[in-house]
Amino acid sequence: MSLLDPLRQCALEIREAIEGQRGRGYSGQRPTQYFLDLVADEVALRVLRGAGFRVISEESGSTGEGKYTVVVDPIDGSTNCDRGIPFYATSLAVMSGDEIVAGLVVNQATGSTYEAEKGSGATRDGASIHPSAQTDVSQSIMAFSGFPSHHLGWAQYRALGAASLEICLVADGSLDAYGVAQQSTLNPWDYLAGLLILREAGGVAADYLDDELETAASEVRHPVFCASDELLRFMVSTGMI
Repeated sequence: MSLLDPLRQCALEIREAIEGQRGRGYSGQRPTQYFLDLVADEVALRVLRGAGFRVISEESGSTGEGKYTVVVDPIDGSTNCDRGIPFYATSLAVMSGDEIVAGLVVNQATGSTYEAEKGSGATRDGASIHPSAQTDVSQSIMAFSGFPSHHLGWAQYRALGAASLEICLVADGSLDAYGVAQQSTLNPWDYLAGLLILREAGGVAADYLDDELETAASEVRHPVFCASDELLRFMVSTGMI
């Protein structure tokens, strides 16, 4: 059985569970947590722990035991989901120690599915994907978490609100770069699955502060994800804008 099989089942059951949860607003249990986050997390824990995984979730921390750990954001882009903006995902990364060995990101609004296993390439809905290989910032379409302090010379800019999916858009060539801006940060559950998918597709990534990105530790990072080495070098040289 592929490591991806229980991830696919988890994402499917989350998609079914959050139907009817949109618009309920914040849970009141902690800042920016929605009712739909709690519903999705309950499903994730049941499916993943039932499959024998240790789980690290944005919503409930570390639970269970197992040979592999799944780092999960049950709903990445919760505000989009609650407000009906069709760009939100379930992001699941399987870790063996501090190594990502499998990743799945599903746009729960559309069903579009990105997958990768280490050493096997990356796919979207079963078809192989590759970055744009764009090297020229002036021709680049970029997206950011946070608001850039100044213009780097990109062709166009986006802010879409779901990091895991935005990384996957770099992996499939829709975007040329995605990263944090100013004081914005990402947690591992935001980016780990997308990081493997990007790398397996042929893209590149780094941390602005040179921290290790491939970690299951609950520590924030300052990453940037690019379609080419040239674009990555340019982005890192600018620092966080």
